[in-house]
Amino acid sequence: MRIEHRLASRTGAWALLAALCLATSAYGAERITLANGFDLVCNHHQVVDGKVRVFPKAEEADYFELEPAAITGYETVPDPPIAKSSDASAEQSPASAGVRKADARLTAGDLHQLLSKAGAEHNVDEDLLASVVKAESNGNVRATSRAGAQGLMQLMPGTARELGVADSFAADENVQGGTAYLDWLLTRYHDNIALALAAYNAGPEAVDRYRGIPPYRETRVYVARVVHEFNRRVAARRNADRSARLTGAIAAGNAGTGSE
Repeated sequence: MRIEHRLASRTGAWALLAALCLATSAYGAERITLANGFDLVCNHHQVVDGKVRVFPKAEEADYFELEPAAITGYETVPDPPIAKSSDASAEQSPASAGVRKADARLTAGDLHQLLSKAGAEHNVDEDLLASVVKAESNGNVRATSRAGAQGLMQLMPGTARELGVADSFAADENVQGGTAYLDWLLTRYHDNIALALAAYNAGPEAVDRYRGIPPYRETRVYVARVVHEFNRRVAARRNADRSARLTGAIAAGNAGTGSE
């Protein structure tokens, strides 16, 4: 029950996070001003069936929708260069932007087993962990960033030592350490997942200093990327659950009809 309660509380706010977490695109061309006082930077938008579709990237495969009343204005903006922060903690970047060692990937089944076990032990949603792994390393066990972060969940050497991780390239150790750290951040920020993700990327000191998501372009892109992937996974999981229930109900109905 404790696990279910914490997972439910950490999942419930995600429908709003896409609009509230100051999401930015790596290829921003438009700034949207929201009625709640926040901005978000995206590639472009479209109005479809009375709703505004916001596209974080030029490709139109991924988008989220907002009500027109939630938007107060649009502004075309140039794509700013990626800022180089003097903050050492902000230098931790997704492995896709870093240097990789020889690619070594787990099977989907093996990764699921690792994430499921770690998530159950630390009360963290497996889909959230999978979304972090995708953003950090894209599933490469040997991934290494320019700043020296290592492994599936891109642990910095100092953080790994504090977490008791002896080998960050050992998939099970890395996932256990990264999950424990994310759980600690979620607890620190009272299950505010956006702040926990920002702290995972830029460090809790930066989040505390700015009293929210730091104004680092990389961090805002990172939070938006993980939010989007997590929303996608949760939606897919719910659709699969609904399909399974429907299939079960049909099978039960057919069985009942046959017995008559």
